[in-house]
Amino acid sequence: MGTGFWAKLEKPIMLLAPMAGVTDTAFRRIVARYGKPDVCFTEFVSCAGLCSRGRKKLLPDLWYEDCERPVVAQIFGAQPEEFAETAELCVELGFDGIDINFGCPDKNVDKQRAGANVIREPARAQAIIRATQQGAGELPVTVKTRLGYERVETREWVGALLETDPVAITLHARTRDEMSKVPARWEELAVAAEVRNSAGSDALIFGNGDVTSIRQADELCTLHGIEGMMLGRAIFGNPWLFNPDVRRDDVPIGQRLQVLLEHCRVFNEVYYGIKQFAVLRKYFKSYVSGMPEARELRAQLLHSNSVAEVERIVAAYQERLGERVLLPAPEH
Repeated sequence: MGTGFWAKLEKPIMLLAPMAGVTDTAFRRIVARYGKPDVCFTEFVSCAGLCSRGRKKLLPDLWYEDCERPVVAQIFGAQPEEFAETAELCVELGFDGIDINFGCPDKNVDKQRAGANVIREPARAQAIIRATQQGAGELPVTVKTRLGYERVETREWVGALLETDPVAITLHARTRDEMSKVPARWEELAVAAEVRNSAGSDALIFGNGDVTSIRQADELCTLHGIEGMMLGRAIFGNPWLFNPDVRRDDVPIGQRLQVLLEHCRVFNEVYYGIKQFAVLRKYFKSYVSGMPEARELRAQLLHSNSVAEVERIVAAYQERLGERVLLPAPEH
């Protein structure tokens, strides 16, 4: 197993977080066009599902385009042997890397003894990582996790992970039980870096949680001695997040509406007949946030069922507001 593309990236490394039901390939393509991150991740996909007769239904979650590269497949599960088989599939599909999810706090995932539940069993976590590495061959294997399950145990948990030589560890700076209910414990990122340094490991340490801009991410990396940051929720309605030359609030409203339309069209091209158009509704609120008459526009968009309907709604909105939609959005 090698470090692959990771060794070639300039630090600090900025990552687009994998988010279930959000960061599908259509969304990642839009982000890549307007503010490409250093690394993209797929939505997390179940190893058990990919190792079953239902694999075909899950494969669209592993679709990607070359414009997203380097692109890493994120997988989750409970059984080491299923991780090994899934890793072999990811190699066949041409991914640049594989990321293991030991961080998802979802109750259904937890019941499967997957996601953050694995933190409770370090030996099983190590077996999973080693099985994935075996199946991955030369592909680099990384881990995304949390500070602990019920309590913060960064030192012990990161130490256990490092024994398996992962290429990188991304730490969501909260425990599983904290979900996202408390502020991120960024100081624990420095603890992870200290453990890594003491172990003489070359593993990269990335942070995650409550980061809203690449400027803030850069400052946190310097402050805590880590190599990069993974950004997630801040990407909603802001495909320019990773573009250092563009602030969302400076983007003319007309252009923001065009990106919304572009997202709808790409989604339709990729997923027509596979996913319901209603999946797109979760994005509309963030796209139109801060626009004049945003509430009315959002309400109309939330009732749309096709690209054509969205185009009509946006056209009517632009006609109604005239030149106002061509000006930069007001500063807040």
